[in-house]
Amino acid sequence: MRMKARATMVALVPALLFAAVGCSSTNTPATGKAPDPKGSAGSASAAPGVPAPSAAAAGSAAPKTGGSRLERSALAQGDLPGYQVSAQGKNPNAPDGQPQADKKACQPLADVMGDKPDPSARETVSRGIGSRKQLGLAVSASVSSYSESDAKALISRLKAAVAACGSGFSAKVEKQAGAYREIRPADYRTGGDESVSWTMTAAAEGVSAQVHLVVVREGDTVVRLTALNVAGAAQQKAQVPQEVADKQLEKIQKTR
Repeated sequence: MRMKARATMVALVPALLFAAVGCSSTNTPATGKAPDPKGSAGSASAAPGVPAPSAAAAGSAAPKTGGSRLERSALAQGDLPGYQVSAQGKNPNAPDGQPQADKKACQPLADVMGDKPDPSARETVSRGIGSRKQLGLAVSASVSSYSESDAKALISRLKAAVAACGSGFSAKVEKQAGAYREIRPADYRTGGDESVSWTMTAAAEGVSAQVHLVVVREGDTVVRLTALNVAGAAQQKAQVPQEVADKQLEKIQKTR
């Protein structure tokens, strides 16, 4: 994947997905660079189809075990056998803020690709998750605090946007732009009070990838789960692992 294309893809999907790529292989070739300790997705430059070296070896930050209720409810290393969980800082080269869609009806889908699920989130804690069982699968998981009415409104807006935006839309963050195509509702079993799930193809600078998203409301807390397969062909589907969703909801319920 070219460096410029990779940097643009960071604007299309949460940057922690690319931090998680480094966690997805325990048998990595010597070629390529590891992500830097700050979570720079753009520094990973392995050959196409080859997962980057382990983020742990590069000094990735361990998730905090204390702190706020939201921090305690986020996934931590050891919660998920077969996965590595990191709490790397944001890529300093990634754009800030929420992507802006070219279609008003699709703005909720652009928002959910930003730093937080939408502007009404009060606080967001994010994790990068790499699978040791499925090489190339990168997952991001975030938990956000809301007023309960805002959390309910978010799920409603996302459901409406998925229904309205099947033909796709484009979005821009600062000067970086990309497109989302083939947006389709997806069946996905999850706990929580209500949820919405969909798949789509994200494309930028000649690079495309299948993306799966699940957004769940549990009271006034919103879970955002995103999966991307970076090792396979663009047509290869990705899915948020069921055990990741289940464990994240379990931790939220326990901390409540």
